[in-house]
Amino acid sequence: MTRRNDYIFPIHCIIKTGIHGTGYIDGIYMKVTVCSPGIYTYGAMLIGGIIRDLGYDVTIERDLHAIDGDLLFLSLYSTQHLLNPLIKEAVRTCRAKGTRCYIGGPVSAYPDIVFGELNPDAVVIGEGEPAIPVLLKTEDPSQAPNCMYRSDGSLLSTERVRMTEIEHPVPLIPDDIRNQSIRGANVYIETHRGCFGRCGFCQVPLFFGRKIRSRDIEPILNEVRAFKEKGVEKVAISGGTGSLYKSHDNTLDTGAFLELLEGLSGIMGPKNVSCPDIRVDCITDEVLEAIRNHTVGWIFFGIESGSQKMLDSIRKGIIIEQAEEAIGRCRQSGVHAAGSLICGYPGETEEDFLMTKDFLSRNALEDVFISIAEPIPHTPLGTMVLEINRDENPVYAPHKGEYASLHLTEAEARAFDLMLHADMSKPVLRLITDDIFSSYLSEAKQQGTDIRAATDLLFRYHGRDV
Repeated sequence: MTRRNDYIFPIHCIIKTGIHGTGYIDGIYMKVTVCSPGIYTYGAMLIGGIIRDLGYDVTIERDLHAIDGDLLFLSLYSTQHLLNPLIKEAVRTCRAKGTRCYIGGPVSAYPDIVFGELNPDAVVIGEGEPAIPVLLKTEDPSQAPNCMYRSDGSLLSTERVRMTEIEHPVPLIPDDIRNQSIRGANVYIETHRGCFGRCGFCQVPLFFGRKIRSRDIEPILNEVRAFKEKGVEKVAISGGTGSLYKSHDNTLDTGAFLELLEGLSGIMGPKNVSCPDIRVDCITDEVLEAIRNHTVGWIFFGIESGSQKMLDSIRKGIIIEQAEEAIGRCRQSGVHAAGSLICGYPGETEEDFLMTKDFLSRNALEDVFISIAEPIPHTPLGTMVLEINRDENPVYAPHKGEYASLHLTEAEARAFDLMLHADMSKPVLRLITDDIFSSYLSEAKQQGTDIRAATDLLFRYHGRDV
């Protein structure tokens, strides 16, 4: 079990690797490092590819200890990164020895907190492609779009620019990319940006907007061929809703989606392609047929709750019946249906939680991800958490029910209980051994610890007592 966070799953392994070249720009040698701690994110590889094609000597790393050079682009995909002492030390060390440090990635949606916790030279906000060439040439963030920087003790922002067309060079692909696994794939590729959803816990609309901007299919396929040449065996379409590729005005373009999956499976083989994340209101018979014939055959629906009241609070934009119908249509089409559920959302009552357990019992999902609601800054959930008292937040409230002896908070107890219940509700019953029990208990406690740390971070930056 693992939780979703900033639409990518953190992996707590750090492996050293690198790609090196040589380059002189205007007679001056400059060495650049792009680093995404723990895993090679697609965004970091994308930025590395842009820097490489501009002629610079660029290295991509996932080991903080391997950072070297004149300039560091640090790609951070999790709020937890802002609290990581190793990352804080890496930034301090770089700046102390004169290496300029720019931070981007999903955490750039809250640049004031990034500055407060890590104090880089600048934060590249949102889409980094427009800012990178300027930062490389001038090293002056005040001249680059999509940047926040410090001047005379104040934080200033430059013009915000969102790309109308998403095209870029082939990413900088590390030699050992084949050794990485993110939910079973070596890499998640980008096919489009944006989501028309309004989910209160999600920052994708904030980061990329609600309008769908899709890449052309040939550059995507060329990119996948490049990954395959580097040894990648399994690719997945990036998080969000894969079937929104080429959609307009909230209308699915199933023909374009089918062409995309046919192209990917033609290169990689259907059993090596996945398009896991799809909304329950974004499937059709044609979408399901494409998933069955051209991918590994799994869909992970963001169901979130079995309570309609909570779905409305979360702003999911679906009704329970849609979720149940989507699961049933998957089974009829020969597609494996899995789901993601959130517990510990502010306002969730015991009755709401029991409705979620009943939903699992009725629908027998083949796999389930359970996560405690994390208040990402500047999302509706982040705002909601700031408006309630701590004793009303299930992330802090002690659990007094059947798991009281385990010393869990209410959110942790619900997450733990759902993990156990999900296994018992699968089509093939899974025996809960002592090892599985302990693993789920540890996961629930770790999630609680992480979510409280993120919540405390919010409190500190909004004048609330921690």
